[in-house]
Amino acid sequence: MTESISAGRRVLNGGRVLASMLLMVAWLSGWCEAPSAAVSAFNAYAGKVESRLKEQHQRPDGFLVSVGTNSENDTRLRQGKVIIEQLTRGKEAELPGALLHHWRGTAFVPGVRAADFERLLKNFNGYPRTFAPQVVRASILIPEKDANHFTATMRVRQHHVITVVMDPTYDVQFGRLDAQHGFSISRSTKITEIDAPGTEKEHALSESEDHGFLWRMNTYWSYEGRDGGLYMQVESISLTRAIPTGLGWAVRPYVESVPRESLEFTLRAASNALKK
Repeated sequence: MTESISAGRRVLNGGRVLASMLLMVAWLSGWCEAPSAAVSAFNAYAGKVESRLKEQHQRPDGFLVSVGTNSENDTRLRQGKVIIEQLTRGKEAELPGALLHHWRGTAFVPGVRAADFERLLKNFNGYPRTFAPQVVRASILIPEKDANHFTATMRVRQHHVITVVMDPTYDVQFGRLDAQHGFSISRSTKITEIDAPGTEKEHALSESEDHGFLWRMNTYWSYEGRDGGLYMQVESISLTRAIPTGLGWAVRPYVESVPRESLEFTLRAASNALKK
């Protein structure tokens, strides 16, 4: 009898998982364009984050959040753990026709200096090797006269239930407080979704054909050399399509898992590259 009940529960749970996946695929298959109100709200939110980071980056004390002031976090980081935090929840993340995602990740790599990490970030041609398989290719699109300012383009591949390929273009700026403290600001200027990538039918989708997987993406790195190694902290702010009413139970866990997993992957990939 017990075995029959357990088998029945497994079938029921399997049915729920299948239903959730079908709902996600249906939600992801529709076309939509980024609402102007949501884009304005995203820009305003990013402006506040950048103002706070600008203040952080003006002094060594407090250059990173929750590092050096939280002994438990510092211990976990030096043990090789990656700390991931979700900074937007509930109504704060809901914009007109869109969702705002703000995450922070922190990691520590022993025996590494700020200059080492800066070289890694500036080597865009090496991104397909460092951040494979998510980054397929990357290059500097418009070389700037300033060695700390670049326009870069990439092809990125994300696989979560379905595979999505996009060509984002970023404006990237680097800065330093001193030899031990550095930062970078990367703002998306264009994100194009690619249909049928790697085939004869490959083509870029127009804004009206876009599925809304990723409309905007800003990334902010802060890094500090201390304790015999390097603390790396990255914040990502992204804008995606909204979840239709009634589908939150099936779609929200998927939507929230994508930026989290991507952030953790990026930190671990960078850490592994620096260790080599």
